[in-house]
Amino acid sequence: MPQIPETIPELTVGQLSARSGAAVSALHFYESKGLISSRRTPGNQRRYQRDTLRRVAFVRAAQRVGIPLATIGEALSALPEQRTPTREDWARLSEAWRSELDERISQLGRLRDHLTDCIGCGCLSLETCVLSNPDDVLGERQSGSRLMVEPGSGPRRRTRGPQEREPAGDCC
Repeated sequence: MPQIPETIPELTVGQLSARSGAAVSALHFYESKGLISSRRTPGNQRRYQRDTLRRVAFVRAAQRVGIPLATIGEALSALPEQRTPTREDWARLSEAWRSELDERISQLGRLRDHLTDCIGCGCLSLETCVLSNPDDVLGERQSGSRLMVEPGSGPRRRTRGPQEREPAGDCC
């Protein structure tokens, strides 16, 4: 990693990219989203304060654990005077993000478990498949490609277009 002398108060976009590991295009994108900022020289070149390295590290660490850029932007904008995040800021924010991450991990676990079952049966029924139709109440109680009917509600059929075909065989 290239070392930049401490006497240089500002970094070019290339220097910031080399030091942070973020592509120049990513830095431009972060700037367009208000996550980092620069000033322009008389020749219209970007110059970043040295503490932008910490902001970029913060953004990239949060992205790696799955935090959306909008949420990262909200966290950064809540810092007093748009200051660079500290270790304490990261601890506080990561604790707040923990429940969101736990819920995503749980959802991914359920997706993984249903993926094997669904691919195994091969039906991908739009009416009962938990992957194609995750909010299907009947699909939570039973599986299968056959139309499930709520007691007393009568059949619920979806009209199929000419290009759609019935699933082959029974599901699960």
